Amino acid sequence: MRNAAAAVALAVVLVGCSSGTQSSAPGSSTSGSSSTGGAPTTGTSAPGSTGSSSPGANPTAPAQPPVSISEEKPVVPPNVTPVAKDKVDTTSLSDTYRDEAYVFGDGRDVEVFGVGGGCKEARAEVSGQSAELVQITLVTITKQPPGTVCTQEVRQVPLTVRLDAPLGNRRLVLESREETG
Repeated sequence: MRNAAAAVALAVVLVGCSSGTQSSAPGSSTSGSSSTGGAPTTGTSAPGSTGSSSPGANPTAPAQPPVSISEEKPVVPPNVTPVAKDKVDTTSLSDTYRDEAYVFGDGRDVEVFGVGGGCKEARAEVSGQSAELVQITLVTITKQPPGTVCTQEVRQVPLTVRLDAPLGNRRLVLESREETG
């Protein structure tokens, strides 16, 4: 009986790990960043990332990412709208990043894809907003605790940011930055 309970618990963990969707896993949270307008803007980190508050604590925090990746292709729910390719500028990104974005909710929630895996965590920040464009920085944080070995796998991580106003017809500029933590 004890082995059966352990097997069920292991199956639940494995199903949660292999689902390809992001959820409110322990350690996942949001972090604030400033836009050029000076108003705080919220970005969602991948599970395991650090931040200042949990999504449930902030009513203006974006919803969990609705788009997941299955076999390297996005799975897009019906209530999510892809941003037109000609409105997404990814010229400064390497080929490691996806060149797509999605809008959902009231139009202020934008989902993009960062890079994570091994000792790498992903976060998205709104780094600028104007009437013509929105600039989002995809941050990859490498954290290697002393005495540990990190695997080098890289995976696409869905990340959501909340804008001050709906994206609408504004151009979306995606940039990247690497940090050590």
